This record gives sequence, C-alpha cells and structure tokens, in this order.
Amino acid sequence: MHSNIIMGAGLAVLMSASSGMAHGTKIPIGDGNVTSTPTRGAVMSCQQRFNPNAGGAHRSGDWIKGSYWYPDLKPVVDGNVIWGNASVTITKNGDKRRIIANGLPDHTTGHYPIQPSDDAYQYDRNPNRIGTQRVNIILDATPSVARQESCVPMGMIGVAINGVAIFNALDGPGRDAVAHEIQDACNGHPERSGQYHYHGPSECVVELGAIKNGHSGLVGYALDGFGIYGSNGTNGQHLSNADLDQCHGHVEKVVWDGKLTEMYHYHLTDEYPYTLGCFKGTPVKARGNQQDRPTASADQGNRQGLSLFGNRRQQGQQRQGSHGPEAILEQAAAELGIDVARLRRAVGPPPPNFREAAQSLGISEAKLRRAMDNARQAAGL
Repeated sequence: MHSNIIMGAGLAVLMSASSGMAHGTKIPIGDGNVTSTPTRGAVMSCQQRFNPNAGGAHRSGDWIKGSYWYPDLKPVVDGNVIWGNASVTITKNGDKRRIIANGLPDHTTGHYPIQPSDDAYQYDRNPNRIGTQRVNIILDATPSVARQESCVPMGMIGVAINGVAIFNALDGPGRDAVAHEIQDACNGHPERSGQYHYHGPSECVVELGAIKNGHSGLVGYALDGFGIYGSNGTNGQHLSNADLDQCHGHVEKVVWDGKLTEMYHYHLTDEYPYTLGCFKGTPVKARGNQQDRPTASADQGNRQGLSLFGNRRQQGQQRQGSHGPEAILEQAAAELGIDVARLRRAVGPPPPNFREAAQSLGISEAKLRRAMDNARQAAGL
C-alpha cells in the first residue's frame, strides 16, 4: 500500500488498532432511528423513504433478540482475501487536504460474493464483488462548524485513513446495517458497485496519533473535513451516545496534523449510529466515487433529465413543483432502495441507456424501467 499521510514530529503519539465492536455485551438495535433533524442516537438521513425489499440481509439469526443484538453471536463472512494493490495517499497543502485512493483495504477481507457454503449465506447473500474505486477528495484542512447541521447521504460519508469508504449506519431498507447485515471479520463488505466500506468501527483500521492519555487516534475524515476518531475519549473513556452530540461528535484535544489541538471531531462507537448522525460542518458533495465535484443542483438535474420524463410541452410544467424529473428520480430511487444521486448518475444525461444504467446499478433492466414507469405514473405523466 502506498501512503503519504502527513504527521508532525515531536509528539508522544501512538499507532494502535482501532477498537471494533464491543464483545461480551448486548447493543440496542437502531431500527427506526432515522430523522430529518439532528437527534442524538439517530441518523439524520438525506433519504427519508426506504424500500423494505431493498438489498441486505434477508433474515436474522439468534444474535438478534428483541430490541438488542449480540456481537459475539453474530456470524462473519468467511475468507482471508489479500488486496496487495491497495493504495491511498493523503496530503495537506495549505488549507486543503487531498485523499486519493482506490478504495481497496490494506487488510484481508471475507470472500465476496458470499459463498453458499458460508454459514453467513443463510442470512445474507451479498452477491457483490469488491472492486477498485476512484476516490479523489479535496477537503477543508481547517474545517469549521456550520451554522446548521446537515443530513448524511446513503453511501460514502467519509473515508478511513486506509482509503476505505465509511458509510452511515443504514442498510438499503433503512435498518441498522451493523446489526442486520453480515460483514467480514474487519466489519466491512461491498455494495453494488463493488465499493468495500464500513458502517461502524473496525479492529483492522490502525489509528493514527492515539494519545497517551487514552484518547483514540484518527481513523478517517468525514466529508466535511472533520476528523473521525476511535471509540475512546480522554482518559480512555469508552464513549457512548450520551458523551456525544447529535452529529456523534464533541470538542476535545486530539492529534490533528501532528499537533495537539482542541477542536470538534467525530467518534466511532459500538452504539448506533456508529459513525455520523449528521454533518457538523459543510460537506463536499458526493458524485460517484469522485467526491471533490459538487452534485448537480436540482435545476441542473431537471435540465439533464427532461427527455426522460415527458415531451417538450410537459417539460415546462415539470420545471416547477413537486412532480418534476427530480421528484420522479427520488420516487424511483426509493422504490429501488438506492440513493437518488446514484440513480441520477447511472441514468445520466439524455438519451438514457437503461440497459447500461441497470448494469451499473446491479439490477435488471426490467426492474429499473418498472420503477421509473411507476414514478412517472405517480407524478401523473
């Protein structure tokens, strides 16, 4: 793995394995804790409607009991696959930080797709293969708290220092992904595009700059530029939601670019929502696996997608109100159980190629067309 992570000299900092999920205990399941406003212990999700038939684990086992789940009882995906070509470079230049990676982990993973011989297969038949990604993110190296918190998208909300994507706590149907989905021994798995990712802490991510007072080191960066740290605060306190704010962070002294700095930062925890509940700063907009370009505005989306949804007479009507192309994309995405930005990206500018779009989404062309038709009908077009 190629890495160029800038750290200062002269500090008593440690490199240590990031704490993973708690063992020998039970954890409350986060199902239903999805909000549209910042709320401690919940995910403020940009996507508010979920398809209960979207991908994910198709059944639960004895690790889920009532409103709790037990990490020690949950199976893991078998395998010990080595990714020798994993690559990540993190550099700081002035007030900007750039992360370039191919999304492959620097640790071993389970064997994906999950094999029928794997005991995990009876619960989760993840058919996706881990593949290289294009991660090219430019972040504010001196992030500041925004005037208002903002929602986190489905998909990447940050990137670990090993170049692997960090997702929010939700699976396709909007459930607690860490509790329901079966991950490998490093608490990771791939989604439809092959992007390997974590929904929570991983024992396989090495913390950078852990402090001798017990505070965890850096494990990644959120898309708003703030650091994501391991599960321990000052004096080694194992943190819970009660110790953190609505976005799953707080202000304490941490090692930041080689200096001990008192600043806002996020923490991974073994309690839902595990990663971020919302963005405290201003995030860069995600577009595919290349995060440093802003997503098209709603008006741009309309201009790009008009021919998908009606004739020129209808187009003028669709530019305003809640029944335009963007609303149709949102409803189709909800039916498919995917992020609307991902659907917009797959469909692309007109004229759409539904076959290629369906392939990129990992679904059948018939399913994609049906979802789009249903959305158009609902909009009265």
